[in-house]
Amino acid sequence: MQGMSERQYAAHVGLSRGAIQKAKTAERLVLHPDGSIDAAASDARRAETTDLSKSRPKAAAGSGGMKPVPAAAIAAVGETLRESGVSVPEVGEGATYMKARTANEIMKAQERKLRLQKQKGELVDRMRAERLVFRLAREEREAWVTWPARVAAMMAAELQAEIGDGNRVEAALMQKVLETHVRAQLASLAEIRPRLG
Repeated sequence: MQGMSERQYAAHVGLSRGAIQKAKTAERLVLHPDGSIDAAASDARRAETTDLSKSRPKAAAGSGGMKPVPAAAIAAVGETLRESGVSVPEVGEGATYMKARTANEIMKAQERKLRLQKQKGELVDRMRAERLVFRLAREEREAWVTWPARVAAMMAAELQAEIGDGNRVEAALMQKVLETHVRAQLASLAEIRPRLG
């Protein structure tokens, strides 16, 4: 054999054997009379006829033939995993598709776990929980706001019985004092904000 076989030439230029066969069919390779490939002449012809804007670059050494993943994509996956409380594997600039895929699989497993916890009732919808807490707080506040009007007359009567007939306790005055203190207490409670995060 005077030149290289298809496999040898494919390894020489870093392409697949199928790509070499296509180039051979398109007559972009120089062949010896025995059908083997003249490497130097074929390299020159391919350089003349190849549109560099459409060609794929060779894989970086040590990447296992995988293309590097953009750092922004890795950072986005890492951020999502950290938010979920998952430890993120160390990934640098030369991160490969396999590393990104591993991170993606971890994230999908976390999503499945969360979905299962929600189905079991171990997790609740945050918006629904916030609405429920707000409604409960509003109902509690309304109950306290109306409380002085309900109990003022009874409290005035009890106090009247304790202090005797000489001093009169007005129910309206009792209600006014109670409302003042209840509203002050509710105002201080309004400063408390539930933390669901």
